[in-house]
Formats: sequence, structure tokens, C-alpha cells
Amino acid sequence: MPSTSFAFDTNSRPYPVQAVLWDMDGTLIDTEPYWIAAEAELVALHGGSWSDEQAHALVGCALPTGARVLQEAGVSLSVREIIDWLSERVATGVRQHIPWRPGARELLAAMNEAGIPQALVTMSERSIVNDLLERIPEDTFQATVTGEEVGQGKPNPEPYVQGLRLLSAQTGSEFDPAYCIGFEDSDPGIRSASAAGLHAVLIPNATDPGQGPWRRIASLEDVDVELMGEWLVRVGA
Repeated sequence: MPSTSFAFDTNSRPYPVQAVLWDMDGTLIDTEPYWIAAEAELVALHGGSWSDEQAHALVGCALPTGARVLQEAGVSLSVREIIDWLSERVATGVRQHIPWRPGARELLAAMNEAGIPQALVTMSERSIVNDLLERIPEDTFQATVTGEEVGQGKPNPEPYVQGLRLLSAQTGSEFDPAYCIGFEDSDPGIRSASAAGLHAVLIPNATDPGQGPWRRIASLEDVDVELMGEWLVRVGA
């Protein structure tokens, strides 16, 4: 659940970064192999065929979209049943081991120490998110948005728009999306963050969306609060 004890003062912050919004799968934690393995297992159980190309095409997509593709590949379950089956497999993996991407935990902690609000914006459902939240410091995120809580998933901008709206409600401050950073790893995700007006930052992982109206970096290990502020100052100059 979002914390309500987070203090945020727009006028006193030494950094131009107003907020940071994070994708989860593939960006903060490297769970894409969990999803890909679960998809392959489910298709095989139903006697269908599944390829690496098909699996990678689903990276970052809304779960109902992926479920319908799995139905076309031979899975004879409802969309809801497919989502529940996959989510349980991935949640089990997260409970056993959180595969953090390099630099992710350190940057989350640095943002909190700097007093910069953070939101988690993911197409995974609440069951998986709660497993992660139970295993990290309670005040890490001031808002969370999950796949079943939006009308339209990524690449639509709605998830990030909602994330900003929830952060605003929690902190009592209005945010300029251009001074908020959205970290993503997939094509649907980076397009969603960019379309929401965020300073979108791509860290390619299982797939590489290529160039676009976003910043590309090699690793979160190379990022700190000061550098993120420099990104926004240069853009706003």
C-alpha cells in the first residue's frame, strides 16, 4: 500500500527531479525470464507451439493482450485463467528470489534519501506487486499502479498518468511530467512513459526498442540523483 507519511516540499528540494516512476518487470527486477518460462510451460501443457520470438513480442505488454496471444497459440483457458496461472508462477519466483537489476536497489534508496517521490507502474497484477513490496523497505514507493487497475495498459499513457495522479494525491503537490523521470525496459513501456509526457529513460533488457523520443542508458549503475537532475536541466535549458 502507498505510504502516507512521506514529506514532500516542492519549494525546498535541491533537485529538479520532481518524481520518479518505475516499471517493474525487466526494469527494477529481471523477472522477464520468469514470464517467458511460464508462458512456454503453459503452451506446452496445452499441446501448442511457442517460440522465443513470440515470447519476446509479449515483453512489456498488458497481460490481457498476452493472454489472448497465448489462446491463439493453443492455450484453452480464459483470459482470466491464463493471467492467474502465469501470475502465480511469477509470484512464486519472486518469493523465492528477487532478481534485482544492477543498481536498482541503490537508486531506489538514493531517491528516497533525497526526498524524491517514487511510484511503481507495472502491467503485473497486485498479487505479484505485493510480494515485492513485502520484501523491500515500506516507504520505497508512495504510489503503485498495477495492470488490473487501469482501463488501458501500456503502451497507452494511462498507467503513467494514473501514477502521477496518485503521487499528487499522496504528496499534496502537482507534478510537471517533463520534470518526472520514467524508467522502462520494453517497447510498450517506454512508449507509455513517453506518451504521458515523462522524461522517459530506456534501459534495454530482454528486448531493445531502439531509438525514439526517449533517453537510452546502459545500466542503472551509472545513474545517481545528480545525473538525473542534469538530464532535466539540459532539456529545460
